Amino acid sequence: MPITKSAIKKARVDKKRTLGNLSAKGRLKTTIKEARTSPGEDTLKALYSAMDKAVKYHLVTKGHASRLKSRISKIGKK
Repeated sequence: MPITKSAIKKARVDKKRTLGNLSAKGRLKTTIKEARTSPGEDTLKALYSAMDKAVKYHLVTKGHASRLKSRISKIGKK
């Protein structure tokens, strides 16, 4: 349990950010699943956009996003 005033405020902010990050990661996972099941042009475009936004907000690393985009684009080419 936080004791100092600043630690109490930080805990409150962290709780809000955690909820936002969880919902953003959930949307990202849904987009990834859609792209894997039906890798069309529209779904790949949505995936690339979602992955780039996730990298921008530090939800996933740049390498992780790049690797996923590469793997799913290979599925689409088959």
